[in-house]
Amino acid sequence: MVKRKKIKRSFGDVCFDTINTVILLFVVIVTIYPFLYVLFASFSDPSRFASHSGLLLRPLGFETRAYKAVFENQNILTGYKNTLFYVVAGTAVSMLITTLSAYVLSRRGYKLKGFLNFLAVFTMFFSGGLIPFYLQVNSLGLADTRWALILPSAMTTYNMVVMRTAFSNVPVSLEESARIDGAQDFTILFRIIMPLSLPTVAIMVLFYGVSKWNAWFYAMVFLRDRQLYPLQLILREILVLSSTSDMVTDMYANKDLLSETIKYATIIVATVPILMVYPFIQKYFVKGIMIGAVKG
Repeated sequence: MVKRKKIKRSFGDVCFDTINTVILLFVVIVTIYPFLYVLFASFSDPSRFASHSGLLLRPLGFETRAYKAVFENQNILTGYKNTLFYVVAGTAVSMLITTLSAYVLSRRGYKLKGFLNFLAVFTMFFSGGLIPFYLQVNSLGLADTRWALILPSAMTTYNMVVMRTAFSNVPVSLEESARIDGAQDFTILFRIIMPLSLPTVAIMVLFYGVSKWNAWFYAMVFLRDRQLYPLQLILREILVLSSTSDMVTDMYANKDLLSETIKYATIIVATVPILMVYPFIQKYFVKGIMIGAVKG
């Protein structure tokens, strides 16, 4: 059995790796600690947490009253249902429009390809502003409806450009062979091009899903009916406007103290679902972006 000789590392290599390790550990701690702080605070005893100052390295006691108050609040449950609808329906509509647009603009020999590409990219640099946008949405009868958060922002130009580039990288010979066999455009798109561009498609689903999940600004602009509010807009009211009075019932002795832990519990409840989705498509992340960024 041949023994492999270990390569002797120089003092400079050891110092370089050590310094890199220390820096990366510091970055990891700085990145993870805010989330851990919120998690620990949400499970802490309200009275002990209110008197605590400085770093929080573990829950102060163990209380679940904040989570009970969150899940008993009808606004939170309604916001969850609305957000799930916006994410599922909005992502489906956005993916359909983005995919069809990217397919058309990636086809070779299409006469209007250059002009339509220019119009699409133009919107990345210039827009009419919020007031004309609101007037347009209102004139279409979409204001104060669920579709106000889905249709006006159905396609992001950047996502379309990335997907268009990915579709352009599919060999032309595959499309020509499919057409010889009698395949039409929809068959070529959904049975040939999209399966070959799966990493990019997965990343676009992630981008649209996260943007729909975190959307609150247009909901604040277009919606007046609280029954249509997404979870993030309700979360904003709780955190920014300190609107927790309806979440603290008379069964809790000190409402002001419990309100603080309720804020942190609400953040956890609103954040964990989207964090659970990411590991399933993380493997496509870098590959999907790089495929769509090879060409302009």
